[in-house]
Formats: sequence, structure tokens, C-alpha cells
Amino acid sequence: MAKVSVYIIAYNEEQKIEPALQSVTWADEIVVIDSFSTDRTAEIARKYTDKVIQVPFEGFGKLRNSAIAATSHEWIFSLDTDERCTEEAKNEILAIIDSPDALDAYYVPRRNIFMGRWVKHSGWYPDYRQPQLFRRGAQVFTDEVVHESFTTIGRVGHMKNAIWQIPFRNFEQMISKIDRYSTLGAAKMTAKGVRPGMGKALFHALFAFFRMYILRLGILDGWAGFVIALYTFEGTFYRYAKQVEAARGWVMTRPEELER
Repeated sequence: MAKVSVYIIAYNEEQKIEPALQSVTWADEIVVIDSFSTDRTAEIARKYTDKVIQVPFEGFGKLRNSAIAATSHEWIFSLDTDERCTEEAKNEILAIIDSPDALDAYYVPRRNIFMGRWVKHSGWYPDYRQPQLFRRGAQVFTDEVVHESFTTIGRVGHMKNAIWQIPFRNFEQMISKIDRYSTLGAAKMTAKGVRPGMGKALFHALFAFFRMYILRLGILDGWAGFVIALYTFEGTFYRYAKQVEAARGWVMTRPEELER
């Protein structure tokens, strides 16, 4: 019978990580990659696995490659702290890894819960990220700090059964995530040679809102859809605005340097 390793990357997720771990206790191995959390994340993780490995945060791509390297088995399943594996997804995973016809990697559909409801539009269902179930050697990530790219080697399919995702504990965490990811995104754009501009920030943010709320039918998700579109607007705007801020040195501007 084939064996599967599950990896989870985490940082200060004491309120989320335990339900994620509980949902994959069926796995043959659980690996948690922690970036020196200052809360009880690592302590909680050690109740479920001896493989809690500390890796400095130098980008999500490096974390994922470190996690893959730390696993032992032929099949690997990636789960984030805000995700929960369902019984149906578990059974499908076990059937796949024991099948002689299994492909090399599989995207996994995700159902997102936000503002007390399953968000069925807004681009949030089936909400695939990178393939989450894959054979060893079939998935490699780039070293980008955020929204990491990946290369999948071999045949790729899609699972039928979904897992759950709870992307935000509350609005406070949502706002915090805008701040963190926009900072990382600004650095990524600068590294890629994207030219900064405030007009560009507004244009991309407005289009992001329109795409999420209208083109992806967020309007059908009620207030949740509106808030998601607004979140996308803010994250996009501040990503570009922070790039401009860094390029022009506004943070260090002194009064005597201002034009009169």
C-alpha cells in the first residue's frame, strides 16, 4: 500500500493549525515547517508530529521546497493552516495513491468559508492553487517571496472532492494579510523590473475590483462578495503604492527636503 506525507507551513497560526492537523491524522507522516513562530504554533504541532522543522522565512517558494525535502514518502499532500481536509477528499487521495493509473499531480478544489457562508463565486470556487497532491519529484517551486511559481513534471489531473478553507479568522487578520502580502508583492514587482506609478496602482486596483465583483460574479455572494472585491482592490492598490513609496523614498523624506 502506498504511503503519503502531508506538509504544512506555518507562522503564528496557533488559532488555526490544530484543526488542520486533526484533519490529516490519517496520513503516514506529517511535516510542519515553522518560521520561528512566537506563539504556540510549534507547541501545538508537536502534539501531532515529531517533524516540526524551523526554517527562516525567505519566501514561500523556499519554504515549500524545504517542506518537500523533509518528507519521506512517495506521495506528498500539501495543506495550509487555514485548510481542512474532508473525509471525502481523504478517501479520494487514498484511492489515487493506490491506483496503478494514478497521474503525477492533482489540483484539489477548495470551498472557502467567509462571513459565515460558503463563497461560491468571486473566483473562490473551486479556487485551485498549485497541485496539492503529487508524487515525489513532480513539483518544484521557485524562490519568489510571495505567489510563488512552480513547475510540475508529468501528468496533471484534478480531484473531484473538495477541502475546506477558512482564509481569515476575522477582519483584523484580513487587513493584516493585505499589509503583509502587499509588502512582499511590491518587492517582487521591483525585482521583476516593473516600473512604479501611482496611476498604475489605481488602474490595477479598480480593474481587480471589477474583475472580482462583476466578471467573477462576486455580486452574487452578497456582502461577502463585496468585501472580497474590496479586499482585492486594497491589496492590489497598496502593492503598487508601496513600490512607489520605496522607489521615491517617501518614508525617509525630511521637511527640509520638501519643495517650497
